[in-house]
Amino acid sequence: CDFSHCQLQDASFEDCSFIESGAVEGCHFSYADLRDASFKACRLSLANFSGANCFGIEFRECDLKGANFSRARFYNQVSHKMYFCSAYISGCNLAYTNLSGQCLEKCELFENNWSNANLSGASLMGSDLSRGTFSRDCWQQ
Repeated sequence: CDFSHCQLQDASFEDCSFIESGAVEGCHFSYADLRDASFKACRLSLANFSGANCFGIEFRECDLKGANFSRARFYNQVSHKMYFCSAYISGCNLAYTNLSGQCLEKCELFENNWSNANLSGASLMGSDLSRGTFSRDCWQQ
């Protein structure tokens, strides 16, 4: 499926599957407006969120294994030096997810599986990462 460049602000998805069994590529959300969108118990493996506006996005109990968030934005830039982040990601499988260079400060990020996720250069300052599962590879990419 391809939601590239779609306006999905405030959209809600529950128990949805965005990948077919055996597929080598997931759904495309590239450059989509996903502000305040909600995904609950969804299959989003290998999804491409590159360049998407993800400010205020919610992922609860989702499978995001291998998802790509390169150039996605979880923040709102208020001025040259002022910004704030907003994301609610909990109970998700984030294994092998690309979150390199992402700014996810002061966000709700608890109870996730972060095994082998690429967090190189990411800022998670002040975020709640409690009860998460991490691997050494997360920080050494």
